[in-house]
This record gives sequence, structure tokens and C-alpha cells, in this order.
Amino acid sequence: MDLSKLTKTAGKTKKRVGRGISAGQGKTSGRGTKGQKSRTGKKLRPGFEGGQMPLAQRVPKKRGFVAKKAKPQTITLNMLNNLKDGEKVTLSTLISSKIVKKTTGSVKVVSTGTLTKKLTVSIPTTKAAADAIAKAGGKIEE
Repeated sequence: MDLSKLTKTAGKTKKRVGRGISAGQGKTSGRGTKGQKSRTGKKLRPGFEGGQMPLAQRVPKKRGFVAKKAKPQTITLNMLNNLKDGEKVTLSTLISSKIVKKTTGSVKVVSTGTLTKKLTVSIPTTKAAADAIAKAGGKIEE
């Protein structure tokens, strides 16, 4: 078994720094000139910025947790008057009639205004909106 052919890095030797100017990494050994980082035994913790206030401490910390749950788009009863009489109200019909602009998220009917058409609503509604739809002669399918 030939160990040198097992991996690509098997035969690679570590670069020897500080072995003369012509050796590639000679003289300062790739550390630049002077300063705390050029010295031997440089022990700087991660995030140390030379005495300047570190970024992790400069940035304000946000307290608490707020869930970023998307609220449903609200549709008023007045908006439903734009649909044809007897039509079934679904998310796809609202998008095609350009009442709802975005296709993502949820939709909910609220009881603002009055409804004059008989519609079959199959999207979430508030209790007051459900009463108004029933009063106009429509149905609600959950």
C-alpha cells in the first residue's frame, strides 16, 4: 500500500518560515513589521481590535424576542362588491380580480362597509363579517 497516493495532501510538507530572505517566507516570516501581532507568542483573543472597542461591544443589543409571524391581509366587505353576484370567493379569485396583490400569506375578510352581493366565501372571516355575508344572502364554507 502506497500511503502517498491515499489523499491529495499526503505528500505535502509544511511551509518552513523564517529560514532566510530567499526562502519565500524569510526575515519577518509573513507577519509584517513590528507590532503586537508580529511578536512570538502572540496571544490575542478573537475579536480583539488593538484596544479599540470591539464590534461585538459597539453594536447595541436587542432585548427580548418578537415572533415575526406574518399578519393576514385584510379584505373589507366593500372590496367583495367588485366580484360577480353568486361567485365563489377563494384566494385565486381574489388574485385574478386584483383585490389581493401578493400571492403569499393568508387573507381574512373583515366587516368594514356593506355587502350587496350574494357570495360563497371560502376564506377566513371575522364573526361580524360572517353575519354580514349571511345577511346579504351568501354562504360561508370553511
